[in-house]
Amino acid sequence: MNASSASGKVWSPVVTPFQDDLSPDLSRYIEHCRWLVDSDVGLAVFGTNSEANSLSVTHKQQLLDALVDAGVPGSRLMPGTGSCAIEDTVTLSRHALETGCHGVLMLPPFYYKNVPDEGLFRYFAEVVERVGDAALKIYLYHIPPVAQVPISLGLIERLRKAYPQTFVGIKDSSGDWDNTRAMIQQFAGDGFQVYAGNERFLLQTMREGGAGCISATANVNGRAIVALAKQWQASDADQAQRALNATRDIFEGFPMIPALKSAIADFRASDDWCRVRPPLVALDEAQRRQLAAALGEHGFSM
Repeated sequence: MNASSASGKVWSPVVTPFQDDLSPDLSRYIEHCRWLVDSDVGLAVFGTNSEANSLSVTHKQQLLDALVDAGVPGSRLMPGTGSCAIEDTVTLSRHALETGCHGVLMLPPFYYKNVPDEGLFRYFAEVVERVGDAALKIYLYHIPPVAQVPISLGLIERLRKAYPQTFVGIKDSSGDWDNTRAMIQQFAGDGFQVYAGNERFLLQTMREGGAGCISATANVNGRAIVALAKQWQASDADQAQRALNATRDIFEGFPMIPALKSAIADFRASDDWCRVRPPLVALDEAQRRQLAAALGEHGFSM
């Protein structure tokens, strides 16, 4: 897969359904992932909205194996493998390679704050060297509002210079368009794929020469987001972007992960979809009604 294909333009950090014991619900997970693939959305499993940092390495391996066994092609998979522990990152990244994934989306080690670029470089370099496979393709995950460990332009440049065939892209979830544009202008010219962290910046990203977006709301609004990614040069592209923003506004009026799961629960007619892992809390009934009413007034339908 490359950035010119529709599924290479839009990826979803796939939400994870849980059973009563809070273990992943494999059947519901596969059903949702197949629905996303049918919408031409790539699967950035184990992202922020997947509750990835509440899942064990074993659970992530289990979920990845289940998708591959269900016939989901590796070209549609970009699993998040970044952990604070180098060994966990290496284990998950190797597993992703074994299952034929398109690439991996890698957080920086996020527990220790105010670390220098030198420390981050050593972390990523250690992962690359330990994996020891030229097939490894890493998409960096820049999300300073959450991780509070930024990935600077200088660090990207250094990693690209040291491992030009390995560090192939980035998801910029800074929420700062100027930063996303700087990444595109500095690195996209030689094929480095810059993805906006949500669809609000999709049209600007495409016009500037970026790759697309990796967005939470692609879990529920994937077809519309993919349509703009395909038709970003159309005369009505700005109108389509405003429509995407309006839908996202509604979801951002609630805690994002519980809101996404509530919408999917309504779509699937299954309240089991509402479960989240602590410390997250599901929407209460009043919130669920408010969300459904707002989406209905907006004319939104999955």
